[in-house]
Amino acid sequence: MFGIGMPELVVILVVALIVLGPKRLPEAARGLGKAFAELRRATSGVTEELDNAQIMLDEEMRAAERNAQPNSTTLPTASSASPRSSETPEKKAGTGGDN
Repeated sequence: MFGIGMPELVVILVVALIVLGPKRLPEAARGLGKAFAELRRATSGVTEELDNAQIMLDEEMRAAERNAQPNSTTLPTASSASPRSSETPEKKAGTGGDN
C-alpha cells in the first residue's frame, strides 16, 4: 500500500509519537482509523452504484441486440423477394408522352 515498507512505517510511527506524545497518539490513531473507515464506506457505495449502472447498461444492450436481430422464422414473401418498380420502361427511358 503506497509503497511503504516496514522500515518506513516504523520511522513514521516514531515521528508521530515524538510529535503527538504518548497521550494524544491513540486519539489520533483512532480518528485516523474512523476517517479511513468512512472513506472506505463512501467509496464502496460509489463502487456499488457504478457496478449497478454497468449491469443495467449491459442488460439494455442485450435487449437492444435481441430486438435488432431479424426473425429467422419468417420467410421472404414474393413482394419482398423481387421488388418491383412503379415506373414503366417508357418512363425510365424518358420516352413518355409528356413532351
